[in-house]
Amino acid sequence: MVTTASSWGSSGLAYLTGLPDGPPDFSRAHVLARAEEVAGATARRLGIAVDAAGLLAGRAGLLGLTRRGRVSAGGATRLLPTADGWCAITLSRPDDVAAVPALLEADEATADPWSALTRWAATRPASAVTERAALLDVPAAALGEVAAGSPRVRHLGFRAHPRELAGLLVADLSSMWAGPLCGQLLARGGATVVKVESPRRPDGTRAGNRAFYDWMNGEKLSYCVDFDAGIDELRDLLAVADVVIEGSRPAALARRGLSPEAIAPRTGRIWLRISGYDDLRPAFGDDAAVAGGLVGTAADGPVFCGDAIADPLTGLEAALAVLESLGRGGGEFIGVSMAAVAATYAALPTEASVGPYPAPPPQAPPPSPPAAGLGADNDAVRRLVSERHCLSC
Repeated sequence: MVTTASSWGSSGLAYLTGLPDGPPDFSRAHVLARAEEVAGATARRLGIAVDAAGLLAGRAGLLGLTRRGRVSAGGATRLLPTADGWCAITLSRPDDVAAVPALLEADEATADPWSALTRWAATRPASAVTERAALLDVPAAALGEVAAGSPRVRHLGFRAHPRELAGLLVADLSSMWAGPLCGQLLARGGATVVKVESPRRPDGTRAGNRAFYDWMNGEKLSYCVDFDAGIDELRDLLAVADVVIEGSRPAALARRGLSPEAIAPRTGRIWLRISGYDDLRPAFGDDAAVAGGLVGTAADGPVFCGDAIADPLTGLEAALAVLESLGRGGGEFIGVSMAAVAATYAALPTEASVGPYPAPPPQAPPPSPPAAGLGADNDAVRRLVSERHCLSC
């Protein structure tokens, strides 16, 4: 369809996909078409406008990113050839870079970890690369290793009557992009969203581009609590929340007694867990997209599609899943895998990679209200929790 490819081009997503010295890639145009359908369904339930193209390409617009082929637009992830295919490895955290010698089973670090990783991966099957990376907690994925899948929904507690979002309390324990985007959409729809962060490990995007952090979190209350010393206070918040969003590995919360089964029941509560995969591996948006097979095409192999595209796609899908659960009365656990979401979009029809349409760079989203400083709303959140406890007494 001409309109599908032209929309992909005008959104900035074609500009972000393809080889750096080649033309923009239009092959994944149906990804935007499907995202617009999800955004439309979400917008109707929220009563607000939801711009799918802006959500998918907005970070790149803010940061001035461009297509880099087998280097992700953000620079932290690379597509590497293996003995039997392709894999993606992400070195976004200092710990990831520090783990490279152990990953390579080398005695010393190298000045250029990517050259060493490229040589190492080329001699191994993609599965061996991802298995060893998982042992060392380094994000990695084999191309297309994950199948498409819908959100996993299971009964968690008593259902309520179908409810609107306005007036509900959302505890957002997630970080980075996918979970915070879901929380942002719920906040725009009228929910009171509390962004929960640890003073020892606040959301990593606070230290990055401030405009992006504000975009994702500008309409949320900021609540800072130590996940160990302040465990009782945190449990009190989760006990009165109507929706919980979390993106940590399940074991990290379970050992603190913060699993959905360990928190005091609340009629209609929805517990949303966003993960990279359905296992315990770490993931970021670019490697999760590769795991799902959501890549662009080039004559000599795959290239990255968009900017960490599994993140905003998952945030959109997760928000719609929460809204649909509210329509059923809640009382549900919802598990959303970024890689499975990416695989669902990867299964859509593809188009010719080269098209006769303009492909301008992505635009930054409109300015957002400044996000609250870390813990700026602690007193207000404590009052809110106390009031809700009193109402339930």
